[in-house]
Amino acid sequence: MVDWSLARQVARFAVRADGRPDLGVDVPALARELEPKVAACTRLEPSAPLPEAELVTREEWAGVNLDALAKLLDPVALRLDERLGFAGPLAGALRVGAGATLAAETGLVMGYIAQRVLGQYEISLVQPEAPARLLLVAPNLVHAGRELRVDRTSFITWIVAHELTHAFQFQSVPWLRDYLGDLLRRYLETVDVRIERGTAGGLPTLPEPSKLVERFREGGLAALVQTREQRHLMAEMQAAMSVVEGYSEYVMDVLGAELLPDWRELREAMDRRRRSRSAPERIIERLLGLDLKIRQYELGRRFCEAVAERAGVAALNRVWDSKEALPNSSELSHPDDWIERTAPAATAV
Repeated sequence: MVDWSLARQVARFAVRADGRPDLGVDVPALARELEPKVAACTRLEPSAPLPEAELVTREEWAGVNLDALAKLLDPVALRLDERLGFAGPLAGALRVGAGATLAAETGLVMGYIAQRVLGQYEISLVQPEAPARLLLVAPNLVHAGRELRVDRTSFITWIVAHELTHAFQFQSVPWLRDYLGDLLRRYLETVDVRIERGTAGGLPTLPEPSKLVERFREGGLAALVQTREQRHLMAEMQAAMSVVEGYSEYVMDVLGAELLPDWRELREAMDRRRRSRSAPERIIERLLGLDLKIRQYELGRRFCEAVAERAGVAALNRVWDSKEALPNSSELSHPDDWIERTAPAATAV
């Protein structure tokens, strides 16, 4: 249904200037050097070797994510195809037109995000056998470091620590990948495909499918909430992704304070970058759900910092004991409630 080759062409156009600039840093070697430090900080033990860090262009990052998006959206698009029931002499043209409309929407969204994302631990939530990848977007790292006016090597070290922490989370917590994948599959199964009149020739389109999945991939799935079941699933995903992102934010700050003399400058600069969007950028990011990811960073980091400060890292790591141990939406804002709920029962003497 969706013309994914067209989506890639649109994304390629949307990323604007691209390339793989010289960072002046051996990023794969840096990641290997940071691994034992992340291990000591998190006390997590990966069940398999972590993937080697890769420097990619914006176009390459968009291509990787479009491939993943295709696996998620094709079943939804198929339901649209069946709902539309294309028939008659114009059926082929209508199907092609609808697929092109979806491709253009998806490619534009991915192209926009590709201009801002710094790194990503890429893991398939629907294909457990697919290998994970640790991606760093080279031109964005250069641009962000220059924009923030921070030392490039320190900045890259800090970002690599964040993405490595994600690798430790998913490689050390067996149930996490399956849990998030199950939530995503269940959510997509509840999406009711509607027929809307598009602006390009009145073609029918799926209501922003790229927004739906990209919001989840960015940790902020908050689209098309139509039923009680969807609201419940969304709350679960939001809470889980707040912990996943907040834990990485906590670890990068702990390691930053230990390894980087200019760590506080980095944190202040990063927080300014997340807050200081132009009005058009804020509107676009709100429409795409990316503002929800920023709130996840902030809420999750505050939760992890509070738990570690009050009860220690061992207590914080109880979030990885099981899906039931994850904080709910209320506990994210009230970490003491979570600490009390998950504390080991006292042993009778």
